[in-house]
Amino acid sequence: MRAGRPLVLPCAFSNTKNMHSRTLVCVAAFSLALNGASASNSSLTNNSDSLHWGSEAKLDHLPKAIGGSLVVSSDGIDFRPIKGEAVHWTLQDIRTVDVQSPRRLSLVTYENRRWHIPGDRPFDFKLNNPIPPQVAAELVRLVGKPAINGAPLPQESNFATVGARHRTRGGGSNGVLRISDSGIAYLAAKGHDSRSWRWSDIQTLAEPGPYRLRVGGYLETFDFELKQQLSDDLYNRLWDHVYAQRLNIGPENGETHAEMH
Repeated sequence: MRAGRPLVLPCAFSNTKNMHSRTLVCVAAFSLALNGASASNSSLTNNSDSLHWGSEAKLDHLPKAIGGSLVVSSDGIDFRPIKGEAVHWTLQDIRTVDVQSPRRLSLVTYENRRWHIPGDRPFDFKLNNPIPPQVAAELVRLVGKPAINGAPLPQESNFATVGARHRTRGGGSNGVLRISDSGIAYLAAKGHDSRSWRWSDIQTLAEPGPYRLRVGGYLETFDFELKQQLSDDLYNRLWDHVYAQRLNIGPENGETHAEMH
């Protein structure tokens, strides 16, 4: 049986070529620029660089929720309550976005909490219309900071598909890991346990045992039980894709990660 592949936190890379661990590390930063869209459109436009989507929504707020409309665009996020003044958050105002469920959108801003409570101020919305996967993906990329996205990655051919289980205190879920050039997606068969990680979303990726894979994002970590063992070739390909290519320390002249050792 193969020994586990340990988790390694990002640190110095001066001795990278001497590493015999097959831990994947990705500390690449998010970056992109998306242009604005017409306010009359309620979905992604034909221009892939434009985003505009809206839904009736309720903002969780004590003592009761506040009804209104929410608009997501390349200019930021706007909430227009039925009563009261509209609120606009620019992309720079938003610290992180959480889209674990299609009908919930949570964002944390850099505003202070009220009543001198420590921490940054969150805003949680319940959406009347489910947020489309492509809108959630574009919003995460727009914000450009660590986020949680339960929507699948944009459809493209996968170079690996592996059955997996994500165990949690409440039981967990069964699903499929799909690995593509965009990143890793876990599609849960039931519930809202699905996640998508672009390569830039991943801080650490490791195989602690022959039937385990740990995906460490910047905001949460998923530890999967694999229903089949990852091959050496597949793991090497993941290493090259995440670590070598993104950090520009990859193999030269056609050599693979395995050949570097």
